[in-house]
Amino acid sequence: MDGISKFNEFLAIHKPQLVLSGVPEHFWHTISKKLQDQIFDSGLSFQLVQIDYEDVERKPYDPLWSVIAIQDIDRNDPTHIYLIDHAWTFKVSHIKSNLRNVPSLLERMCNLMQISCDTTEEQIEEVSKNVWKFANTYSIGGNEFSIEDRVPVWYIMDELGSGITHSDNPNFRTVPFIHVPDQVTYTLLFPTKDVEEGETVTRNFVEGHYQDPMQREAMLIPWKHYGHFDDVFTQDEPNRKYFLEGHLIETLPDLDLLEHTQISTRPLKVYSEYDIINEHLTSSAFEIVDNENEADILWYTSHFKTFKELSIDTPHKFVNQFPFEYVVTIKDLLAIVARRLAHKTIDLSELETTPLWLPTTFNMKTELPKLVAYYMQRKRLGLNNHWICKPYNLARGLDTYITDNLDFLCRLPLTGPKIAQKYIENPVLFQRPDVGLVKFDVRYVILLKSVDPTQVYVYNNFFLRFANKEYDLSNFEDYEKHFTVMNYTEGAPLYKLLCEDFIKEWGNQYHDYNWKDVEKSIFNMIKELFMAATSKPPPFGIAKSPQSRALYAADIMLSWHECNGKKIMQPKLLEVNWMPDCKRACDYYPDFYNDIFSVLFLDKSVDTCTQI
Repeated sequence: MDGISKFNEFLAIHKPQLVLSGVPEHFWHTISKKLQDQIFDSGLSFQLVQIDYEDVERKPYDPLWSVIAIQDIDRNDPTHIYLIDHAWTFKVSHIKSNLRNVPSLLERMCNLMQISCDTTEEQIEEVSKNVWKFANTYSIGGNEFSIEDRVPVWYIMDELGSGITHSDNPNFRTVPFIHVPDQVTYTLLFPTKDVEEGETVTRNFVEGHYQDPMQREAMLIPWKHYGHFDDVFTQDEPNRKYFLEGHLIETLPDLDLLEHTQISTRPLKVYSEYDIINEHLTSSAFEIVDNENEADILWYTSHFKTFKELSIDTPHKFVNQFPFEYVVTIKDLLAIVARRLAHKTIDLSELETTPLWLPTTFNMKTELPKLVAYYMQRKRLGLNNHWICKPYNLARGLDTYITDNLDFLCRLPLTGPKIAQKYIENPVLFQRPDVGLVKFDVRYVILLKSVDPTQVYVYNNFFLRFANKEYDLSNFEDYEKHFTVMNYTEGAPLYKLLCEDFIKEWGNQYHDYNWKDVEKSIFNMIKELFMAATSKPPPFGIAKSPQSRALYAADIMLSWHECNGKKIMQPKLLEVNWMPDCKRACDYYPDFYNDIFSVLFLDKSVDTCTQI
């Protein structure tokens, strides 16, 4: 194959990546050849030097290394694009095990980060703490990849790439690049300005446009002085645009057309995309059909948006969703809605935010400066500062991290939209036989029957999830100690306990805390949430829709809290899930969907559901 054919083949595979990364077209032919021939020639143009601070004290954000151009570089010269190798690609949860298992990697990282400690474990701790000053990230896009494959990847460039320093006005760019034929990722280094021999090579560590310049400044904390640690961290509810951004347009029902809609007395026909319903909805009051047009009830597993059209075309039909219900099922909006119930100023001695059932939460994409200010003020008071950082709209613990490292917190916004939520450091624990005191969470199924008036029910039989290892505030990379979702973790045992058995054992372990009282506080929390979620019109809140009925699942943890000198169990809302997996519910309680549908669609009372 001649050079032109090879280049055309390279472009056929890699052009979208080059365009998306902003690599100028005049460099494409060179990078194709360098990849093909594995040419790593950056040493001909650059020199890595260690910075000597002499008698000046080096600050934590000051660089250790610098890269100098050793020849003039013309930004329009197509040869001046360079391949930078990667020294280490890693998952956050594997940092310490990688360093422990590969001594040569630990040695290389200690040299790069200029770490000198007496013991291997001390070296591992220091590298783990300092890695975020050197790490970069990328993620793979495309629906052909699984959610797991699209979780962001972290990597450290080789010594020369890692030695390039930050500038707000840089003369080079670096972009990660996946060479598809051999599935190897490199970094491409290329000039954006003409550079003279002897000039320092720089790049912008935080590229992109940020509406709030303080957001960018906070993201640069690992490498740059930041003077806003004492800023106010109180949060305001965002505007209409924020609630609509990134969401498909939803139409609202024509309420006049639905004013006199009657529920049919004949068996209601149910069209469901969720097979579990088709298997377990056995009540004679309902009939499963496989045609949407015949159905009285439409139960979709994908998001429904056309409520106005439904009200006009088929006012007699029900659908299993409410307009703008995502204000409670997407994590950043859930926190905003919950904060409508804040009822007092912050306790400055503990920096305690309200409502108490919402862990203190910041949007890392828009509120990082407020998170930093809150973090630093907690640090000064000697308060626990561990945070759990989660993507807005992923479940199963994917791309979720626990950390007290401010550098890491400031790097995470680069990996996509996330919230940072105060980690519950003093959870109520459960004594598991042969394991010890472990974390657990409780899942309640919630039925939303109506908005205006707001009618909410809770399925009384709750579901439990347990950690597999005894809890303490250490080893946060140990998933089975700090997380409770084991269904999707290969090789992790799944501890099962029915709620009635849990309540019996609860009485033995916490005889001073009656479960009914605990549950009452949980139900009150759920009620408050939905009152807040329906207190404002869309897009700020869930909209009225007489054709809508919905089922959600709320994941809740209990935390110890001191109130007037007395220890109480405070429920903490972790998240509200849309279209939760209800297979386990049906396995444990065969009439689960019969009861749920009777409450939602037949106006019947059942013993298993409580209106709150």
